[in-house]
Formats: sequence, C-alpha cells, structure tokens
Amino acid sequence: MVLGGAATLAAPPAWTQGFAGLGRSAGDFAQPDPDYRFRFPRDHGPHPSFRIEWWYVTANLALADGTPCGVQWTLFRSALAPEGPVTGWQTPQAWMGHAGLTLPDRHFAAERLARGGIGQAGVVAEPFAAWIDEWRMAGPSLSSVRMQATGPDFGYDLTLAASGPFVAQGIGGYSVKSAAGQASHYYSQPFYRVEGNLLFPDGPRAVTGRAWLDREWSSQPLEAGQTGWDWFSLHLGAGEKLMGFRLRGTSDFTAATWIDADGTPHPMPDGAFQADPRRHVTVAGRRVPVAWRLRLAQKGLDIRLAALNEQAWMPLAFPYWEGPVTFEGSHDGAGYLEMTGYE
Repeated sequence: MVLGGAATLAAPPAWTQGFAGLGRSAGDFAQPDPDYRFRFPRDHGPHPSFRIEWWYVTANLALADGTPCGVQWTLFRSALAPEGPVTGWQTPQAWMGHAGLTLPDRHFAAERLARGGIGQAGVVAEPFAAWIDEWRMAGPSLSSVRMQATGPDFGYDLTLAASGPFVAQGIGGYSVKSAAGQASHYYSQPFYRVEGNLLFPDGPRAVTGRAWLDREWSSQPLEAGQTGWDWFSLHLGAGEKLMGFRLRGTSDFTAATWIDADGTPHPMPDGAFQADPRRHVTVAGRRVPVAWRLRLAQKGLDIRLAALNEQAWMPLAFPYWEGPVTFEGSHDGAGYLEMTGYE
C-alpha cells in the first residue's frame, strides 16, 4: 500500500483480519478498567498503550434544496506492539483514515494509510487536532472543530459546534461488548450542529445539519466468536439521542444508551435493545440488511428504520456498510447505521 504517495507499510493485523480479528487475544496491551473515569481534554487524545482506537464522526446533513445527505470522517489508530519509540519509522503506531459522502443516488468513499511517528498522522488533545495527510479535524477544543477531507471526486469542509456535553457510553464509559466481558472505553459527542460545504468537481454545495462523534479505545473489543456488528446512532425528533448496537455471534449481544435532551445518559443492559432486520438487498455481492425494526421497551421506542442509500458500501482496506438512515414510528428522526462483517 502506498502511504502519502511515498512510503509502503503492511496493514496492521487488526485491519487485514477484518472485524473478526478484533476478537483475538489482547496480549500485553492495556486493558479497559471499569473504575476508570474520563478526564477531558486529556482523553480526547491518543492512548497508545491500547491496541486500537478511533475518532469517528457521522453527520446527517441537508442541501439548500432540502435533499438529505450524510458524511463520515474517521481516524483509526492501531498499535503493532504495546511499546516502542514515540517518533521515527520504528514507532509501532499505525494510522488509517476513512471518508465517506452519501447522497440518495450516489455514494463516495476514500482512504488514507500512514505510519505514526513521522508527522504524517496523529492526534493532539489540546488545542484539538486530528489529521492524516491533508485530512484534518481541528479547533480550539473538540467541542468546536473544522472537519475536512477530500477524495478523487468529492470532499467536504464543515464546521462542528457542540450544543451539549460529552456523554459516557456504558457504565461510566466502560462499554461491555460480550457476555464474556470484552469491553472498551467509549464516549460520544452527539450534540454537534454543522454547517459548511460539500465539494464536487463542479463546485461547492452548502449544507447544514447535525453530527455525532464516537471516541473508543480497547485492546480486545470483541469475543473470539463475534463476526461483526450493527451500530446505530439516532437523533430523535424531540431532542433525545439513542446509541444502540447488536454484536453478531453464536448468540447476539446488544447494548444501548438512551440520552436525554440535556445529555443525561441511561445505559441499557444486554437484551433491552432489539434490532431486527426487515429487508435485505445485495450490496457489493453481499446480502446486507437495509431496513430494520428497532425497539427499546424501557423508553417506549418502536421504530422502522430505512437507509437513505441502500448501496452505501465502503470498499476499503476492510469493507463495510456505512450511511445515513431515517426512521418513523413511536419516534421520528434521522441517524447513521454502520454494519460490519457481512460476507
């Protein structure tokens, strides 16, 4: 693989093995601690003693004529070893960036790969900056950033300003992923307001909307038998938010967090959140669910969810489906769906 047009780097094992590879042994890497509590802005920065980490933004947007669309900006960090030099080519830290743009009739994706330690990619907690090559998310703090990325035939330049607090997922930020106890440290910023431009060869197009940031780090986030996940981040019409996921394996594992409009989280245990596929289509030769029924009885939620663009496939180093969704039923609104591990 060519990195930044100059250097070649073998992809880290967590990437080449796909999402199922995230269930392998954590070895000598650091482990999530249920007693750990976030400290900001420190935890907006990297945690190199853990094997994997990401800064993940999805945005539900609309063009000036009302056409719905969505963008994704993601920076992944993967450590090849638990220790090593901080700078130079011998650092064990590797980085990968993903950018996506979804319209009702088109979907775009691009990728960047980089070795850490030489300035090509990295994250600084304060003032916040996350970058890989020319892609960048930066500002005075993670609550106020400019987010930029470009691909061969698309790009975007957006400003994000948070109107609510950062939200811990799971119990105090300790997010359990399996009955066996695999877990991650996980928090979100689901209250960004967004404005800016989508960039096309024929010129920019203004957009406004909402965005959601996920921050997560771990060393073994999946159980060995888990093959992938279906993850939902939803902006409800009355101002509440919902994060929910289903991890697929021998027996499915689910978790969710209901977030009040003021940012108060209500974590839900395994089984409380129900995600049932209702319709499948063929995407990139794979059978992928693109319509769902979601239920959370504790909050009276029972909704029918559908993809804005059923072909929102990310054909990158590890392929997956990622795109905006809308929903109706007991609640209405919009959000994002990510689905991994579909063969």
